[in-house]
Amino acid sequence: MRPIRNQSRLYRALTIASVLVVSPAAAQTTNTDAGTLDPSSAAPGKAPGYSPYAQRNFPSRVFWGDTHLHTSASLDAGAFGTRLGFEDAYRLARGEELTASGGERVKLSRPLDFLAITDHSDNMGFFPALFAGKPEMLADPTGRRWYDLVQAGGQDGVTAALEIIDSFSRGKFPKALEFLPGSEGFRSTWDQIIAAAEKYNEPGRFTAFIGYEWTSQVPPGNNLHRVVIYRDGGDKAAQTLPFTTYPPLGSTTPEDLWKHLQAYEDKTGGRILAISHNGNLSNGWMFPTETNPATGQPLSADYAEKRAHWEPLYEVTQIKGDGEAHPYLSPTDEFAGYELWDKGNLNLSEVKKPEMLQSEYARTALQTGLQLEAKLGVNPYKFGMIGSTDSHTSLATAEEDNFFGKHTGAEPSPDRAHHEFMRNGDVFLMGWQQVASGYAGVWATENTREAIWDAMRRKEVYATTGPRMLVRFFGGWDFTDADAQSRSPAFAGYTKGVPMGGDLSAAPTGKSPTFLVAALKDPLGGNLDRIQIVKGWIDDAGARQEKVYDVVWSDDRAPGADGKLPAVGNTVDVARATWTNTIGASELIKTWTDPEFDAALRAVYYARVLEIPTPRWTAYDAVRFGIKMPAEVPMFGQERAYTSPIWYTPER
Repeated sequence: MRPIRNQSRLYRALTIASVLVVSPAAAQTTNTDAGTLDPSSAAPGKAPGYSPYAQRNFPSRVFWGDTHLHTSASLDAGAFGTRLGFEDAYRLARGEELTASGGERVKLSRPLDFLAITDHSDNMGFFPALFAGKPEMLADPTGRRWYDLVQAGGQDGVTAALEIIDSFSRGKFPKALEFLPGSEGFRSTWDQIIAAAEKYNEPGRFTAFIGYEWTSQVPPGNNLHRVVIYRDGGDKAAQTLPFTTYPPLGSTTPEDLWKHLQAYEDKTGGRILAISHNGNLSNGWMFPTETNPATGQPLSADYAEKRAHWEPLYEVTQIKGDGEAHPYLSPTDEFAGYELWDKGNLNLSEVKKPEMLQSEYARTALQTGLQLEAKLGVNPYKFGMIGSTDSHTSLATAEEDNFFGKHTGAEPSPDRAHHEFMRNGDVFLMGWQQVASGYAGVWATENTREAIWDAMRRKEVYATTGPRMLVRFFGGWDFTDADAQSRSPAFAGYTKGVPMGGDLSAAPTGKSPTFLVAALKDPLGGNLDRIQIVKGWIDDAGARQEKVYDVVWSDDRAPGADGKLPAVGNTVDVARATWTNTIGASELIKTWTDPEFDAALRAVYYARVLEIPTPRWTAYDAVRFGIKMPAEVPMFGQERAYTSPIWYTPER
């Protein structure tokens, strides 16, 4: 296929977008746990009559959203200056223009299709009550002091914020000020969250998910956070309260969260799932390999089964770093060092050690899951991959040229890149190390809570670092080159194989798995450099193995003697914070067969799509504020997408 190279020909690329995007179609589900599609009404990919799109029953649109956004109702967000609330967050996501807490006007380049506001469940709603000077807040001496400091603003406000967060993390928060289950303030805040979601949820146009973040931070600061997403509306979500980490009603153990989720479903008949937070700040706790760090006991089949059920998704990229791969774990992968946060845990109280990394990054965790499946009979790390912002500004901004930072103190200003973002002793992170990332792409049948949640459950989702490139990934045994020449490869994809998030098993004699992968550039973004397929497997000795294959690429390049594909080039003009799409391709599509397949070995595959280099948010800041960045600050990068995997399991 000849790639489309120039922006002047982009119209043609978009008019043939049926490669990846066509109008939504209704679908039925028979397995509500997995959200699988029912092919009984019409075989996937087969449309009776003349129109190939009539009675199509597979997901035909990508819906874009953020499943991890904080507002002023989160204790830390409010303490650091966020004044925007639930309605502001929804209004921005739906395409409206707002004034950010820091005073700048802000609007997304394009509206999102869905949003989950996921404020921290612990002390949810405390800060708005403090800021409003409610009598019960001011009656407590500590509450009165914090209120006065916040009202004074400036450094006094920062002092209050740090004291509030520190007192909570140390378990010294004044009892009279707590917003926890059983308190009127907690119940009221949860009702407000539900009411806002119900108000802005508009089936067919915009989905407002009800959700929260369970914020387990195991001492001294190892991040085990989970985002919880409801499939249901307020009638069911209001019947229980969010789970917290403070005893006796809360816990920092994921197994207790899963029990809470089960209790919700048992009580309401509803549906709910959890998304594991980017694990790069867990210091080896997110994906244990042998022992459950929360209990000290060996990992069990029960643990594996429950985790696989309740946590079908992993947040692989966000503002606090990218979590796909690390150079220490993948030394031959030249793209494994993207936007790393690998200095310590969540509060930098414990320095990162190399041996921790294997339990933090998605690629290695997928391989570890295969090992545990062979041992326990269940794969606990059989997750799909999404991106989300984890913004604490109420602003779901993930684009490099429109980045409003992690919290209000990191909103656009001439100084934000130069300031320390976080420090603990000699370990620190600078403001410029924040990452403008990420979004979740969901292949669903329609823009409703039910359809998008079902797609999340069946893992037909992918992550991007911000751009909205469209990506398809199918696995099967019979894909041919002709399938990659079709303008609508999804018909062949669903007819002959399984989509991202699916499973292959029992390889036919003499056959290797084939994959059909396609990508179409974001119309506002950079051209595409290449598509890679990342394979992980467990060898005969039970050891983890991996390999990255360049499957299809732009321009007239060829792999060298070392098997490596030359770099695509770089058209970024840093001084102007711009680039040209004179290199790369507007679309890439290819079928690929695993050349080293062993039918007796477990394996996992996912696709990684790379753009050509484009300016980083630091380059835009330098131009717009007329400042010079320190030499160590990166000014461009290669944005990317990660699909959910497809797993191969040998016949038992």
